[in-house]
Amino acid sequence: MNALRVFIGFDPRQPVAYTVAAHSIAQACSKPVSITPLIHRQLPIKRTGLTEFTFTRYLVPWLCNYEGHALFIDADMLCLGDIAELPWDSPHAVSVVHHTESELVPGFKLYFERASVMLFNCEKCKVLTPEYIESGSPQSLEWAGGVGELPREWNHLVGYDNPKPAKLVHYTQGIPCFPETSKDEYAEPWVKAAQHAMGTVSWQEIMGPSVHARFKREQKPAQRPLIAVGEG
Repeated sequence: MNALRVFIGFDPRQPVAYTVAAHSIAQACSKPVSITPLIHRQLPIKRTGLTEFTFTRYLVPWLCNYEGHALFIDADMLCLGDIAELPWDSPHAVSVVHHTESELVPGFKLYFERASVMLFNCEKCKVLTPEYIESGSPQSLEWAGGVGELPREWNHLVGYDNPKPAKLVHYTQGIPCFPETSKDEYAEPWVKAAQHAMGTVSWQEIMGPSVHARFKREQKPAQRPLIAVGEG
């Protein structure tokens, strides 16, 4: 069985966003999954935008040698659904959630959010070379010759979509680690996911039964780790 390939935009200003997004995908997925951060300095383009991964996202087919399918998502997301449910056999060059206008902010257009979740059929994306991405207009999606559609629940825009059940939550106004966003929709699940992703149980639970334990000073069983696994 081949692993599902997922690429996540990486913003060095907030690495916690990538950590939580990747952890949430792995936790919810029912099949093997390979998750890769798109780190700008490691890739063959210099072009940037609002974030360092504004244009690196279009390198996904190239990174996959133009073979098979692969999913890209922005860093500021939380996966609550099983990405194995997505159409990994889609015939379209790329499939996205077709956002048009905000449900909460009348008149505010959301076309630019189409590229925040993209399922690529890499074989049909050979126009997406590093050279074209560096100087062309990959964000137009005109190169696709027809764009497939993903259900809206796979790119739920917090602050712009009406509150509803979602499988992939997009914190478009900022991840919920800031005072400005701490009360936003789906803030609590993100915080719990962050605690779990960056936590651990006690040293005793992990190392106590091992042969290495005798080389450390005896630890008090009740002592808490510096970073604890969150509840839930």
